[in-house]
Amino acid sequence: MQIQITIGDQQFGATLEDSAAARDLDAQLPVTVDMVDHGGVEKTGPLPSPLSTDGQPEGADPDVGAVGYYAPGNDLVLYYGDQSYFPGIVVLGRLDGDAAWRIAEVDGAVTATVRAR
Repeated sequence: MQIQITIGDQQFGATLEDSAAARDLDAQLPVTVDMVDHGGVEKTGPLPSPLSTDGQPEGADPDVGAVGYYAPGNDLVLYYGDQSYFPGIVVLGRLDGDAAWRIAEVDGAVTATVRAR
């Protein structure tokens, strides 16, 4: 599944894995998410509805450039820095190209619109 994330005047592509959580996200699209910066490694914001965690491990160690879901907070997460293993993280997919670096350059809170490509 291919998605497009728009923050301000920038657009970022991403590819989602085939999982129950990714399918649930796809079913909510298009969605607008108000995101805040956490620890200089990620942008996070709440989704309208929870995603399924069926078939997912208890947690994950997402790579730079991962698109994730933090189940305890019902948050969509864009990882632009190195986050270590944490319970409740589900990796949904991966940002395309230099998107992680470009998201890192955007300071503070953002509004992201996510749609299918």
